[in-house]
Parts: sequence; C-alpha cells; structure tokens
Amino acid sequence: MVVEVPRWTNAKMEIATKESLNPIKQDVKKGKLRYVSNIFPHKGYIWNYGALPQTWEDPGHKDKDTKCCGDNDPIDVCEIGSKVCSRGEVIQVKPLGVLALIDEGEMDWKIIAINIEDPEADKFNDIDDVKKLKPGYLEATIEWLKTYKLPDGKPENQFGFNGQFKDQAFALDIIKETHEFWLNMVHKKSECGDIVCKNVLVSDSPFCCSEEEAAAVIKAAPLPGDSSTVPPEVDLWHFIKK
Repeated sequence: MVVEVPRWTNAKMEIATKESLNPIKQDVKKGKLRYVSNIFPHKGYIWNYGALPQTWEDPGHKDKDTKCCGDNDPIDVCEIGSKVCSRGEVIQVKPLGVLALIDEGEMDWKIIAINIEDPEADKFNDIDDVKKLKPGYLEATIEWLKTYKLPDGKPENQFGFNGQFKDQAFALDIIKETHEFWLNMVHKKSECGDIVCKNVLVSDSPFCCSEEEAAAVIKAAPLPGDSSTVPPEVDLWHFIKK
C-alpha cells in the first residue's frame, strides 16, 4: 500500500495519475487546495488512507454486481492498524475485506486492511475480526464515507450490497481483477485516456523510460530535494514490493 493520507490529517493527497511519473499531490478544486472537513466526532481521515500499487479501476469496465464503471484510479485502501503512517510511505498490508462505495455513480472499492507489522496483525484475518476486535470501526467507516462530501454541498455517497462489507476472499478477487486492468493499461492493451503511464519500474511496458529521462522530468518539476535522483514519492503507482 502507498500511504497518501496519514490518519487524522485533512489534506486530500492522492497519486496524480494525469501527471508524469504520478507524484503524490494535493487535490485542487476550483483553484483551491482541497481539504476534507472533520466529520463529528472524527478528526480528518479515520484510517491511514492510500492505494494499492499496480491496480486500476477501469472506467470501461462495468461491475457485474453494482452495474457501475470504475473511477479511473488505483484501488483505495483504508488501513486500520495502530501506527500513524507517513505520507508516501510504502507498507505491506493484509487485506481483510472490501466495501463497494459508489461515488457519484462510479465504482470506488475501499479495501479494509491492516499493516502486517501491526502488533495485533495476527489477530486479524477476515472482516469479521474487525467487527469483533474493533467494535464500531466499520460502522464509523460507513458513516464517514457516506457523509464526508456533505460539507461541500454534495449528496451522500451510496454503497453496493446494501452497505455490507464483503469478506477477504471477495476483496482478493477485486484486487486481482483490478491488477489485470492495470496490466492491460500499462501494456497498451486497453485505453488509458488522459492517464500518464510513463514509469521507470515496469521494464516490459512500452511506457517504461530510463532513470535519466525520469530525472529530467523531476528536475523540470517544482519538487523539493535533489533532482538528480527519482524521489520516493514518484512512480509509486507502478511499484510493487517483491
């Protein structure tokens, strides 16, 4: 998992899929940096929030159950462990279940997972363990995701499966499916639209570029730090820990 938004923070950070090498950047709406409002009684995001590398919710694919098409982003993860992670951190997680969020008519799966380095990770092996060991957390997740756009004047989000969390086996099937969509995209077997697939890590992809070319992209961008190397927050979408 690539951590985009640490728990209890409000800045809407995300992998910028339409920019070269897909850096993590703060979303902008109507010329202003985007922040999510606090949803009482919570402060900011209630999990470490991020995305699974090498997945893509294909907008050309209609889900057989919800009848909605993908939202054109990597699949999202809500990590429920005790550690507050850092933005851009890459952690290995154990998927426990999945929620079918329908965001403005688009399919927006939310994987519920736990950091495998969490002290209690061994106790969590399916979604029912979350219900038992963290009572109220899944209910809070539903409420947060349903209402977090209300302060912006938007309607409540909807859910597939009547808002029921699906189990680990279902979640793994969704991950595998969205990984296949990503594979097709980075190998030009499906349309990627305005997504920029340039990367330094998928060697058999026609979009793969040299580290020198990537460094030139970084040098031209207004990013802090040493531009002679590719910083860790870049190209994370196409990274996967072996």
